[in-house]
Amino acid sequence: MSTRSLTYEPGAGEAVADAVAPRHLAIVRITHWLVVLSVIGLLVSGIGILVSHPRLYWGETGAVGTPSLIDLPIPFIIGPSVWNRPYHFFFAWILVLTGLIYIVAGLITQHFRKDLLPATRLNPDSAANYNLVQRLTYLAVVFVLFPAILWTGLAMSFGVTSVFPILATIIGGHQSARTLHFVFVVLLLLFVVLHVVMVYLEGFWRNVRAMITGYLPPQGKAR
Repeated sequence: MSTRSLTYEPGAGEAVADAVAPRHLAIVRITHWLVVLSVIGLLVSGIGILVSHPRLYWGETGAVGTPSLIDLPIPFIIGPSVWNRPYHFFFAWILVLTGLIYIVAGLITQHFRKDLLPATRLNPDSAANYNLVQRLTYLAVVFVLFPAILWTGLAMSFGVTSVFPILATIIGGHQSARTLHFVFVVLLLLFVVLHVVMVYLEGFWRNVRAMITGYLPPQGKAR
């Protein structure tokens, strides 16, 4: 039977719609969890790198004995940076490739236009899955914050900047890139915290299930 032939029952319209129409496309669900895993890996390995020198500088150089911009309140632990760098690069490439797949798929499936762009006369088919603040925040994270993290991450690499020096010089140098990278990651963590809080307020397990199966269960049937 076609989904369009379902009759409307007062008070059950949202439940019927939720049971029929997927809330999240498969490509969105797959890339979402890959991003979650890669961000966790980057966070853990990044902390291991940071504790080897928990000071931030501005400019081209920075080392023990030179004036620092910020001294993070954590102790020096010699060694973890060397162990964690390969893992950090590994998870970074997973994030980059997943992000590229998500953006290409989002353009092909019109996910950005329907689900993230605010509803306007030019975008009348925009879905109602997210409110205006959520839409603008998600767009900023995808198209501003993640690219900024990637840019500053590449700008810290002497191998990359030996070929493309402008990546570092345009923002003041390698140490400036490291400081900005730290700031952008903190902003990303704040977004993650707010995102989890919003999911919790709307029904944590209900929304997690929707991000796994694609369908949002009716209220009261989250488990």
